Amino acid sequence: MTAIRITEPRSKLAVTALLLPEKAPENAAFLKAYLDTPRVVPGIHAMWTGPEISCPVPAADIEGQAYARPLPAENATLTPQPGDIVLSYVPPRMWGGNPNAIFDIGLFYGQGARLLFPIGWLAGSVVAQVRADQRDQFAVACGVIRRNGACDITFSLVEA
Repeated sequence: MTAIRITEPRSKLAVTALLLPEKAPENAAFLKAYLDTPRVVPGIHAMWTGPEISCPVPAADIEGQAYARPLPAENATLTPQPGDIVLSYVPPRMWGGNPNAIFDIGLFYGQGARLLFPIGWLAGSVVAQVRADQRDQFAVACGVIRRNGACDITFSLVEA
């Protein structure tokens, strides 16, 4: 089974999230293709969605890539639960006229999350889940990121 290793040294974030290809096949395929090599993605605590570290995939990582295509909502949610890894897709020009599509990897670590943005409700795809035995450490590390501000989070594929 394929999983994603998620790390950030300053917060001591180091968790494994199991991919859910049976529930979100196209979204899982996007992440597998994107993470074919380990990626460092900027992370910042979300403003609108509650207990989330938002990791927008850099536009430079998307340009010209076959995997950078519109993604359907699969295993969709508007209220992510602690430990959910949610891939959100925003089409070009939908948010503020941005000409690029937005792909965001959301790390949800607490209760009360919601996918309500300035553009309205936007269903995201629960594409992976942090292992249950690591969720407490995940929440603590995400809280440190919230207090410290922006950081760089490393994502890599591993076998679970």
